Amino acid sequence: MPFVRIDALTTDGDRLDALGRAVHEALVETLGIPPADRFQVLTGHDGTRGMLGHGDCPGVHRDEGIVFVAITMRSGRTPAQKQALYRRIAELAHACAGTEPRNVFVTVTENAPADWSLGNGVAQYLAL
Repeated sequence: MPFVRIDALTTDGDRLDALGRAVHEALVETLGIPPADRFQVLTGHDGTRGMLGHGDCPGVHRDEGIVFVAITMRSGRTPAQKQALYRRIAELAHACAGTEPRNVFVTVTENAPADWSLGNGVAQYLAL
């Protein structure tokens, strides 16, 4: 069950929802995440009250269409699986939300079963 944060500049609720669906679909397709496991925080930044900084490093030109996707999940995926995930997120973000693939910035943070509480103050993955 990944936890996903998506931050997008100059966006509205429809685009945020489309980005959330795109990322979730990519997780299901490439990593086999159960379809019902959609846990996301979607935040739009208007450039006035909220801003996202972006640069062109390493050789990728980004602009106001920037989308940051931060995925936290339990460890165990291979580099090939992660590469497939990044590629599919970029493809689906373009197809579903019109986001240029160059503007899709993805990070993955992995952790252990003890690092999750899914509610009730319990580390449920430790009990599995």
